[in-house]
Amino acid sequence: MELLRDLTIKKFHEGLLNKEFSALEITQAYLKQIKERDKKIGAYLSLAEESALRQAEAADIALAKNEEFGALAGVPLAIKDVILIKGQPATAASKILENYVASYDAGVVQKLKKERVVFLGKTNLDEFAMGASTENSAFQITHNPHDLERVPGGSSGGSAAAVAAHLAIAALGSDTGGSIRQPASFCGVVGLKPTYGTVSRSGLMAMTSSLDQIGPLAKTVEDAATLFKAIAGQDPMDATSAPVRYGDELTHPNFEKIKSLTIGLPDEYFVGGISPEVRRAMESAIQKLKGLGLQFKNISLPYTKYGLACYYIICPAEVSSNLARFDGIRYARSVKNAGAKEESLNELYLRQKGMGFGPEAKRRIILGTFVLSSGYYDAYYEKAQRVRTLIKQDFDEAFKTVDVILTPVAPTPAFKIGEKVDDPLTMYLSDIFTVPVNLAGLPSLSMPVKPYPYPDPSKELPIGFQLIGKKWREEDILGLGQLYERS
Repeated sequence: MELLRDLTIKKFHEGLLNKEFSALEITQAYLKQIKERDKKIGAYLSLAEESALRQAEAADIALAKNEEFGALAGVPLAIKDVILIKGQPATAASKILENYVASYDAGVVQKLKKERVVFLGKTNLDEFAMGASTENSAFQITHNPHDLERVPGGSSGGSAAAVAAHLAIAALGSDTGGSIRQPASFCGVVGLKPTYGTVSRSGLMAMTSSLDQIGPLAKTVEDAATLFKAIAGQDPMDATSAPVRYGDELTHPNFEKIKSLTIGLPDEYFVGGISPEVRRAMESAIQKLKGLGLQFKNISLPYTKYGLACYYIICPAEVSSNLARFDGIRYARSVKNAGAKEESLNELYLRQKGMGFGPEAKRRIILGTFVLSSGYYDAYYEKAQRVRTLIKQDFDEAFKTVDVILTPVAPTPAFKIGEKVDDPLTMYLSDIFTVPVNLAGLPSLSMPVKPYPYPDPSKELPIGFQLIGKKWREEDILGLGQLYERS
């Protein structure tokens, strides 16, 4: 366990090259840890033990033959169960996909297979990525490794918990309104939400197509940068992916250049509603960055206050469209109605979907169908899209005078399991600082105020801060994050 606790992608790669261990040995160690410890945490929905061992062995053989061997070769990763891996379960933590097995690889999985990555298994999430606590899974609740009575955040809670509990070196999640960054903050790990379009969405089960992005969760910013570099780039199977190229500047930043950046502090993000612990943590991060020579400037993002309301119109609207394909007949679910002689297609759909979707999925489908309906489209959906444009313009204006924006990730540390699950409006407020970034399509990094390895969790819970960058400028926030870590 001690070896796994200290492993990062960089240390793992160096250890393989120095023959301190093999990829197979480390993969076996992770699988053993998962079997022993994950019963209490609930990070994984399924394990890919046989294929993981084969992939690890293949990486070791490639190294022995002096074949091309990149920084991710043999690295054991966890993958959120909304991203397809051919031949593995893909449930989206929903009963309606309980028996579905993916028939093809997601774009990011294809890229990672070329890097000889080891896929340990699929991680838990809020059903179809709808939630902020990973309590909405149809199969199990994931617990925060720092305090088993608290949530790990959501919707990528399983991926964040797997990394924080040393049950994977790193992981992939998806972020629609904060679903990578908020669990990263709650679990004390690093999470990157890339610029919209930098990473292929092919093979990602769509929730809100105009907002969803796949990104890494890792122990360090450098690890997150390494993983991001591998999955970024255009994909012919995703029309929204952009022809972007990233180089060594992600993992080997010019720190003198980074120190010349100006950081903006938006007035609207440092208001009432933030817990004392988060407020103190933000001040600590700001003071540390000031001590490194970074310049700060107060800015205003006046339309930020409408971000959450705007998001919870656009998101359910796209959910109602995207989830229409899951009718309980396709994708391997067809539960017979015991005792029924015959039923109409409409009755069949009502029964299958009623049994298959959970409460939060149903809530968003109903909300989305309402705001898209005749007579309400102009009043709600069209108006929300106009506000979205204003939010984007706010950021564009701010970035004329600053290079990066610093904010909290969430208004509180991890809350207790069951504390907010019956109050959806309170739960939605967990995303208040993260959703504007998705609406504007910007890159954003969540990293712990006290970087890995995290201190004694019995004394304090992890708290993250958020660095928001200009479009396509992941190098700024990743470089600043690495500078902060090394300090």
